Amino acid sequence: MPSGAGYRNAIGCSSEWPKYSPNVSPLPSVHLLSWLKGVRQQSARADQRWSNRIRPRRKGKGTLLFNNIFSIVPAILMGCSEVARSFEMIIVSRLLVGICAGLSSNVVPMYLGELAPKNLRGALGVVPQVFITIGILVAQIFGLRSLLANKEGWPILLGLTGIPAALQLLFLPFFPESPRYLLIQKKDEVAARNALKRLRGWDDVGSEMEEIWQEDEAEKAAGFISVLKLFSMRSLRWQVISIIILMGGQQLSGVNAIYYYADQIYLSAGVNDHDVQYVTVGTGAVNVLMTVCAVFVVELLGRRVLLLLGFSVCFTACCVLTAALALQDTISWMPYVSITCIISYVIGHALGPSPIPALLITEIFLQSSRPSAFMVGGSIHWLSNFTVGLIFPFIQVGLGPYSFIIFAVICLLTTVYIFQVVPETKAKTFMEINQIFTKMNKVSEVHPEKEELKDFPVSASGTNSSRGAC
Repeated sequence: MPSGAGYRNAIGCSSEWPKYSPNVSPLPSVHLLSWLKGVRQQSARADQRWSNRIRPRRKGKGTLLFNNIFSIVPAILMGCSEVARSFEMIIVSRLLVGICAGLSSNVVPMYLGELAPKNLRGALGVVPQVFITIGILVAQIFGLRSLLANKEGWPILLGLTGIPAALQLLFLPFFPESPRYLLIQKKDEVAARNALKRLRGWDDVGSEMEEIWQEDEAEKAAGFISVLKLFSMRSLRWQVISIIILMGGQQLSGVNAIYYYADQIYLSAGVNDHDVQYVTVGTGAVNVLMTVCAVFVVELLGRRVLLLLGFSVCFTACCVLTAALALQDTISWMPYVSITCIISYVIGHALGPSPIPALLITEIFLQSSRPSAFMVGGSIHWLSNFTVGLIFPFIQVGLGPYSFIIFAVICLLTTVYIFQVVPETKAKTFMEINQIFTKMNKVSEVHPEKEELKDFPVSASGTNSSRGAC
């Protein structure tokens, strides 16, 4: 499903396919394209509230299966839009695709984070971003003018967005449900134990069951924590601030502006107009490669290091890019420096700012507050995405080559915050991470408004002595 999200995002941001709609004149197509982008982003942002309500009531797998409706139906509508000679079908489809994006961006990282053992949680948490970048790359390849970005091919290009959802609908039912969901939300210990055995491949899952029991005991009286309550709880103060800073910094760091500006920079460097599309595909390939690298190094270097490294690279790239753009009319080789900055920015963003924030939301919140935390983080993500897309053209007109100074400042401030506040979560259980934030929030309880966090003495066998070995 993440690959479908990446594919839809890349297709929606393409400037090629609106040219071939039979009912749209060339002049308003740019305005319609901008509006279509906004429809998807605002639909996704609005859907965060819905996903916050759906996830606690519907099991994680069930939510993902249900969400396929909002991918398959739009794919059919967009694929048939030329036959129906209706651009309105594409507008409605973009609205539905936004719902799909909002739900999947919440539930997929939650589901994977709850399935993963702590030593692989980081790697599995980055995997959705890998498939998003693969989806973007596939869309860029299919979107070449020689393939499907032409009058005959664009309905097929749009209709292909439903394939990942169809595959998920076919295979996901055979995957286990989240053990945490089964035990904490459904109170079904037998089903949770069986799910863990399937996931791990062995029968001795007592220590993990005990960890989930401890989380359940710590949050027993808290129940489901709403968004409003999330903001009012002192014990979650720094977690909430952190996700707002990280998700906002992820989009406000200028990643979409970089891609927006890339074609102009490639042209200024002397790349032929027809060949720019191939350079863009190459940039997408770099994005995939570096995100795959993040999968392998996130458990080695840790989340904090990748975030600091990524935002620092983005800050440096934005600063140098500003200078290169300002001097490109006077120094002949400056456009090549600009291209280097774009590639460097893509590398830095792919290593940390793109994949890590969603992973951290899974790790720094416990089961009762996690859905609301994803709702907040997702809303910040889509609102920031929409804001940059809306105002960057005006910033570009007003500031010209100095537009990226704003993004450099945001990258710097985010880096400073991460260095000062965000702890390392590598190889720690959810309860251990929560204890770190308990100290930061200067409270002695996970949820002081409800119930104290009890200290569970550990027996020699490694299990909790207050409950029999599982």
